[in-house]
Amino acid sequence: MSWTFSITFVSGCEPLAGLPVMNQHDPRQPGLLSIAAVERDTGLSKDTLRVWERRYGFPAPARDVFGERAYSAEQVERLRIIKRLMDAGHRPGRIVAQPIEALQRLGDPETPVESGASAALPDLRAYVDRVRAHDVEGLRRELAQAQLRLGLGRFVVEIISPLNTLVGDAWMRGHLEIFEEHLYTESLQVVLRKAIDSVPVPHPGSHPLVLMSTFPNETHAIGLLMAEALFLLEGCRCVSLGAQTPIWDTVLAATALRVDIVAIAFTAVLTPAVVTEGLTELRGKLPRLVDVWAGGAAPVLHRRPIQGVTAIASLAQIAEEVRRWKAARS
Repeated sequence: MSWTFSITFVSGCEPLAGLPVMNQHDPRQPGLLSIAAVERDTGLSKDTLRVWERRYGFPAPARDVFGERAYSAEQVERLRIIKRLMDAGHRPGRIVAQPIEALQRLGDPETPVESGASAALPDLRAYVDRVRAHDVEGLRRELAQAQLRLGLGRFVVEIISPLNTLVGDAWMRGHLEIFEEHLYTESLQVVLRKAIDSVPVPHPGSHPLVLMSTFPNETHAIGLLMAEALFLLEGCRCVSLGAQTPIWDTVLAATALRVDIVAIAFTAVLTPAVVTEGLTELRGKLPRLVDVWAGGAAPVLHRRPIQGVTAIASLAQIAEEVRRWKAARS
């Protein structure tokens, strides 16, 4: 990828003393970006870039004739990798100062899919190829056919779960653009929602009512759909609030709807403190008889048990926990 940075020169303007400057004779500087353009390209705020510059010595932008920061293509690529690693749960203090080779190794795990999924690997890579080819119709068709062939439960556990990992790894390594990852996510949502709508809704009674959401700043909703599919297959009734529901609003909804279980999904985006403190607050504000279940890719869920919160280690555990809930109330 290449960028063009253009400057409007002002007659008589001199570069600031002591600052490295770009070539003043060519207003078009291939490979250099302003701080505003870097913010748009990487998703890292201007304030974050400035703080890292002071704290870690990276990025180290040049200055234009007006003293404004200007970033090279190499620095922008390194910043993009850092942003991907942060989205996957890495802390900036541990990765910002690392060279790009080390960052690429962090984003290039030896095993790109979950264990046990190797038998399906050729098919999974075929889905990724559809994404790279921007073949949205073909991707949705093949996902829908796999769902019909395997059934909804196996489709979620054996195809979608490892495929999400594979797509996420490809995005982290820069093999997929952000818009391509979005194409995949939207296509998967279409297929999952259609499959979920075909599952018969059980009558109230011994079937738990599950309220589902994520915390604020947790934007990924695919995990909610995957969990909803498995809850429905176990005879649960589900109400989803979608992503990023404030804790107090989740409490209000749980009380108004008289739900039995509040299920919160996590990726690795939120810090351990946000996860533990948020779940502790949620548990404390909900009625005692309402269960709180939390699952996903936040490692702290399984390192530090939270009183009154059931940690779901895998999608397959949902069926076991639902059966345990029914048995306890029978």
